[in-house]
Amino acid sequence: MKNLTFKKIKGALPFVLIDILAICLTYLVTVFAFYIWEFDVNINEILIALPFIVLAHFIAYLLAGVYGMLTEYFGFEDFIRIAFATIAVNVLIVVFLLVTKMTFMYKTAYFFIVFLEIGFVVFPRILKRVINYFKINWDWNKALGRRTLIIGAGSAGEQVVKEIYRNKDLNNMPMCFLDDDEEKHGKRLMGIKIAGRLSELDYYLDLYRIEEVIIAVKDFPRKRLQEISETVTRRNIRFKRLSGIVEDLGEWRPIISDIRIEDLLNREEIVLDNENIEKYIENEIVLVTGGGGSIGSELCRQIADCHPKQLIIFDIYENNAYAIQQELLRKFKKENKSLDLHVWIGSVYNKERVHRLFETFKPTVVFHAAAYKHVPLMEDSAVEAVRTNVIGTYNVSSIANEFNVKKFVMVSSDKAVRSTNVMGATKRYAELIVQEQQNHSTSTKFSAVRFGNVLGSNGSVIPLFKTQIADGGPITVTHPEIRRYFMTIPEAVGLILQCGVFANGGEVFILDMGEPVKITDLAEKMIRLAGLKPNEDIKIEFIGLRPGEKLYEELLVDGEHENQCQTPHEKIFIEKQRDVRIDELNLDKIFQELEKLTNEEVKVCLAATIPTYNRNGNGVKQDQYIDD
Repeated sequence: MKNLTFKKIKGALPFVLIDILAICLTYLVTVFAFYIWEFDVNINEILIALPFIVLAHFIAYLLAGVYGMLTEYFGFEDFIRIAFATIAVNVLIVVFLLVTKMTFMYKTAYFFIVFLEIGFVVFPRILKRVINYFKINWDWNKALGRRTLIIGAGSAGEQVVKEIYRNKDLNNMPMCFLDDDEEKHGKRLMGIKIAGRLSELDYYLDLYRIEEVIIAVKDFPRKRLQEISETVTRRNIRFKRLSGIVEDLGEWRPIISDIRIEDLLNREEIVLDNENIEKYIENEIVLVTGGGGSIGSELCRQIADCHPKQLIIFDIYENNAYAIQQELLRKFKKENKSLDLHVWIGSVYNKERVHRLFETFKPTVVFHAAAYKHVPLMEDSAVEAVRTNVIGTYNVSSIANEFNVKKFVMVSSDKAVRSTNVMGATKRYAELIVQEQQNHSTSTKFSAVRFGNVLGSNGSVIPLFKTQIADGGPITVTHPEIRRYFMTIPEAVGLILQCGVFANGGEVFILDMGEPVKITDLAEKMIRLAGLKPNEDIKIEFIGLRPGEKLYEELLVDGEHENQCQTPHEKIFIEKQRDVRIDELNLDKIFQELEKLTNEEVKVCLAATIPTYNRNGNGVKQDQYIDD
């Protein structure tokens, strides 16, 4: 401890010397002022008292942590600390003069001395920032930074400007703030003018020739974000926002990041019944298969927050499983919370491994997210798709039935509806297996959840477009008119958990996802968000539909369809299912002959079991479908 204190003092020695000079200079200026005003002052007494005054200031500054400050980030809180310590010392000196009747200084002079000392002590500490400020503004005046408009002239806006000053990676030149608080208009924050309100955005974008806009408002309304995005991206202006705060060297610093395309989709975010979800998960032993994937890992995150008795992650890919394991352990350690977490590596098509997993942990709730999902890849690897998506689902569901699991929820896909590809057909196959398991279940409630494309998941279109834009293009789109439904990963997982609450056995849950998004529009918006022009800076190329790919995905919800039932949640529906017989599933053939079948023979086998599978565009008519 002594060594630590000594190191601190040694490191702060230049400022200790500066403070001594500042205090001595204060008294010198004060004495000089008294001579001008013709007041008598005993210089000898002041010289005798001065070392003790300096010592008192040094002790006060040391106790107040003044010598532990980072002068590069000197701020208002540091100023208050110095001011408080200085005032406290001078109050003690005045009290000392009153008690001892000493007269080396007029007591009323300390009103003057306090302000002078604070100024002399603070100025050297802010000198570097003042120099940097002028240097930065000089650089900006040479047009080295992007002309930037900041929305929000509050504490968050101040933090954004400070981060721009100190972060060499940010190449911005703040031109003005916009804020709807009219009392701020015409004033300045960090030397930058607060010009007007948000409704005048168009005018100020033109006036200041803005090249980048930063949102510096916490919890900015999504609707307004979309409106501003339309204005900004139409002009090919970069668009960013304050997305969070991170601790760096003991100081909280803002994170300024690109606007996510997820924030700009024209659809309402799904609101879920979190209280009942937590009650459903609390104190249960929860197994997540495919727990390292995009959906599986988010399932693990949300389940962990619901206080399960145990959480078991099962995944074939060790890197993903390890990543989510370490993330959860770090989070719970940081929050001083406990989590009974177990990770097993293995495949769902290895029945012995799955059985041993159930024997070891005896899970009470199972979320089955393990699956192959990439449509074009599965067209050429149909055997693997069946092995994991069909046999794997049978293994996990039948063993769950054997161990009397309370609830089993399978993650399905909108591509299971009248599928034109292997992946969708195997997902529909898996749904039928789950329904058949429900027929002879004594205690387990089986259900499946269908939803559309998930934004930001591994292999999804948005990460692909981001990479292509970063590479300078082109962006590849399969067809000018292709459309897809989208939701965020947290929404998808929240839906899965919510459906687990509603499940009574045998349901296929589906979501009203609103209107589908045109992929070409999505690509153009992402290009504009990067401050670039579609088909000028970044080309959009149409490469043709891939094998098994539909131009339009099937609507997930038809509110007037007789086979749709609404749940307590207005966005979640149940598709009524017929009873499924075991002999319809042709599982014996799959188990016995799969390894001998060619890729095309597997597709034939799938089409025989799943009549709604429109293989190579040659499926049966809709009125012939027997499994919908």
